[in-house]
Amino acid sequence: MHLRRVMADTTTVSSSTGLVRQLGLLGLTATGICSMLGASINVVPFMIQRNVPGIGPYVLPAFLLAAVPAVLAAFAYSLLASAMPRAGGSYLYASRGLHPYLGFVASFSQWFGLSIVIGVIAYVVVPFFRDIALGVGWSELAASLEVGWVRISLAVLLLWTFVLVNIRGAKSYERTLIPLMFLMFGLGAIVIVSGFWFSPTDFSAGLQEVGKAVPSQKEATFQWSTFLAAAALLFSSFIGFDSIAQAGGEAKNPNRNLPLAIALAITVVGCFYFVFTLSVYRIVPWQFVAQEAMQQDISAPGLLRYVLPAGLAVAIVAGAAIALINDLPAMLLSVSRLMFAWAEDGIFPKRITVVHPVWRTPHVALLLSGGMATVGILGSHFAGDFFLGIDIMVTSMMVNFLLMCLTLITITSVNPAIANDIRIAKNRKVQLALGWSGTIVLIGFLIIHIRKDLLSAVEAWYYHSTYIWLIVMLLASVFFFIRWSNLKRNNVDLHQQFLNLPPE
Repeated sequence: MHLRRVMADTTTVSSSTGLVRQLGLLGLTATGICSMLGASINVVPFMIQRNVPGIGPYVLPAFLLAAVPAVLAAFAYSLLASAMPRAGGSYLYASRGLHPYLGFVASFSQWFGLSIVIGVIAYVVVPFFRDIALGVGWSELAASLEVGWVRISLAVLLLWTFVLVNIRGAKSYERTLIPLMFLMFGLGAIVIVSGFWFSPTDFSAGLQEVGKAVPSQKEATFQWSTFLAAAALLFSSFIGFDSIAQAGGEAKNPNRNLPLAIALAITVVGCFYFVFTLSVYRIVPWQFVAQEAMQQDISAPGLLRYVLPAGLAVAIVAGAAIALINDLPAMLLSVSRLMFAWAEDGIFPKRITVVHPVWRTPHVALLLSGGMATVGILGSHFAGDFFLGIDIMVTSMMVNFLLMCLTLITITSVNPAIANDIRIAKNRKVQLALGWSGTIVLIGFLIIHIRKDLLSAVEAWYYHSTYIWLIVMLLASVFFFIRWSNLKRNNVDLHQQFLNLPPE
């Protein structure tokens, strides 16, 4: 029996990559869900009142509009994943179906944005621990978590704990992620039930009990520029399903499970987002949300504490913390597999493709990705505003999704052999309709997002996410062309290499 099991395991290991196809449909779906849920659900729909002043009561319609480009990009990802089930999916899709440089731009943009946000999430989760400590009466511990070096140290410890979880392999990863996902949904359900159980009158009474004034019910003026800017920012809430594609080299039955997991993740999360946000805004007046957001960082648990018993308030804060924590292992998997794919093609040094001899994971790529995320923690602390990291991620992922849609348009002319391997929506007219729709919508969203960023009043130029993204991509481009030249000097047949997928 032992011999058969060893032989079975050996058949799943690629002689070229050393990766193991151990991630099933549930693990892949959990990867997408946990990458999407987090700060986006507990913080962004409410802090947006500060970041996009004037959005007022129109957050939910903006959420729906934000889903449109994400769904179109999800279709592009699903089709391309069915034909190219390998590690570092988005890099491979664009490099094989569009252009090698654009594949690198798409994926490096994604890697940079997500790596920074991993650090942002690790940093942002610490105040939730503080609120849990306050809720159970541990005031001294709560006060210590406000100290700068303590907050940074705890965020770094949390981050590197999940780097280790990822290094220890797919089984360790699934055993950690899947239970946390179900716990997150269970605790998040408390928010939804509370939002429909209590009334705005209950909330007003809760405010009065703690000596807070009920805000005046002023009317909001709808402005298209504000609404579109909010939708562009809320687009960040749907980023994460792409993590599934990066695990293509470790997915069981990848041609079926990768597209299906992407569809399940974006459907489940989209529905959960909308109901969750609706439940909070149903009892908490948007005027109060806007007022509080201008004064301090707020979240769904913080808003509902005025109506919930102490025990339930602590439970939903814990749920919010778990939702944030869940982002870390899933996103680390995503960014590390991108680095692995670059190294396989020689764009990054080959030593990054080293796979751990016992756990069969790209541990060098994981360690480097953890280092970049640590920079995100430090940046969040010294910048003093985590929305800078989120804005960088939104810019990065809009570019990434745009290039995925363009790949769907160009793949038949650039690489007809791989185009023929697309397993779903094989009709070329359908593919073109999805590709062009996604391209047009994402260009519009990208323009709106960049305009909002450049027109925002900030203390210094480097607080504009667009400038930071452009500088990073310029440096990445220089690095790419240096490596590209080196490959040419080594007589690598680049044309042939980028027509084929890396070997299994």
